[in-house]
Amino acid sequence: MTRRNILFITTDQMRYDAIGCNGGEVARTPVIDGLAARGINYSRAHNQNVVCMPARATIVTGQHVSTHGVWMNGVCLPDDTPTVAHHLVDHGYRTALLGKAHFEPWLGAPDRFFENRMAAEGNTGPHRGFEHMELANHFFEGHSHYDRWMEAKHPEAKTKFFPMVRGGGQNTAGAGDTGAIQVWPADIPREIYHTDWVADRAIDWLSGVDDQPFFCWLSFPDPHHPWDPPASEMHRVNWRDVPLPLLYETDAAKREALLDTRPRHWRGYYDGSLWTNLESPRGFAPATLTADQVREINALNHIENELIDEAIGRVLGHIEAQGQLDNTDVFFTTDHGELQGDFGLLFKGPYHCDALMRPPFIWAPAANAGVASGKVGAPVGHLDLAATFCEVAGIPIPEWVEGRPLPQTEAAAASRPEQVLTEWDSVHGPVEMHLKSICHRDGWLCTRYGASSLYDGSEGELYNLNEDPEQRVNLWDDGAHASVRTDLVAQLEDVLPPARSPQLERQAPV
Repeated sequence: MTRRNILFITTDQMRYDAIGCNGGEVARTPVIDGLAARGINYSRAHNQNVVCMPARATIVTGQHVSTHGVWMNGVCLPDDTPTVAHHLVDHGYRTALLGKAHFEPWLGAPDRFFENRMAAEGNTGPHRGFEHMELANHFFEGHSHYDRWMEAKHPEAKTKFFPMVRGGGQNTAGAGDTGAIQVWPADIPREIYHTDWVADRAIDWLSGVDDQPFFCWLSFPDPHHPWDPPASEMHRVNWRDVPLPLLYETDAAKREALLDTRPRHWRGYYDGSLWTNLESPRGFAPATLTADQVREINALNHIENELIDEAIGRVLGHIEAQGQLDNTDVFFTTDHGELQGDFGLLFKGPYHCDALMRPPFIWAPAANAGVASGKVGAPVGHLDLAATFCEVAGIPIPEWVEGRPLPQTEAAAASRPEQVLTEWDSVHGPVEMHLKSICHRDGWLCTRYGASSLYDGSEGELYNLNEDPEQRVNLWDDGAHASVRTDLVAQLEDVLPPARSPQLERQAPV
């Protein structure tokens, strides 16, 4: 029997509801929606961390953050860590990663981090189990293959993108109609934008695979901020027509009242009185956002989503033209979400809510696999991807993988773990944060706050997702739900693996 190929597609910082099949009403995403229609759409998937590096380390290892040890951005996945890509190569697969990797800090010095000097050396791998890597990020840090390609082919165009690195570190500028932060339509041809470049590089690599089975990670840097798509594409979405998020209260008093039901770092971020993470510019307070700015930010975000959808379509079309699509399993997800105005907030950070921890999660099995389409609402996670890739490849699951193969039906999910876990740990200057969350099959989301510089360890959040899917009513201190809280915290502590010791060093900001 022909061994099945695996096309693994990720975006960066995309919400669950960004795409049409998950209720999105702005971006047109017919290609991704088509994958969901012919495959399995997991409506209660969670990442195991809500920022890039820990989330991507979980994806490539199949391990909880506590196990692989990448506890925050800037913490490098050790070079000797086994990955699912290594395992697939060992069993005859061709492997490639095109686009954003981010297993190492891309603001770190190239002499310390291989991923940051690959392009300058003309090196495309092998690395971390991927025999071929061509890297791109969503701004120019001087390291990536895309950055070097732009410098060689289109040096004038580089200056048209948002000045994330060259902007003096504040990153609060905006060049749209509303002055919204990091809105910056780029006056460049669409065909040289990184979304199309990533698709082009994937098509080029796939053209040389021949008859061997492949594992191709197609990793788009968008729709992560800054929001600077080609200006020629601005006609796609009129920001004035974009609806405000359901969790954006137009009345400031109502926004603040909702924030005040949560532990105090939520309100502190909103009003600029407490800076708890590096995922937002230090000089930015979300309280300054206007409703129109939220609309414009979201409009550009969805323009980027449409470009991604079309790029995916081109790659799938190429695989089909090669006669391989019926033998290719396609997975689609993102590393983490984006607040996009929910609760009056923007970007991401230590906030365990659906906007950040519930990614789109789709598996379209190969046509020749004979798997029925459908939806699964049981909790699953990024943790389960590595095991599922092994199952698709027909190879043993390594003992170091902690996840399990994804269930193909709701009934099959009954024999799986009844929970999925998400972790957060950070230290930024004098402020540290420790959050652990459990999402239970019964419809509960519980987040325990560990003792830190801000909290004494008694704080937390508890939501009944069946009755309160938007997570507006925090039941943590509600005596009527004390037993539920106690049971969930006990289960969380029982199931979560112990933290890696010694703790890995944080070596760079991002």
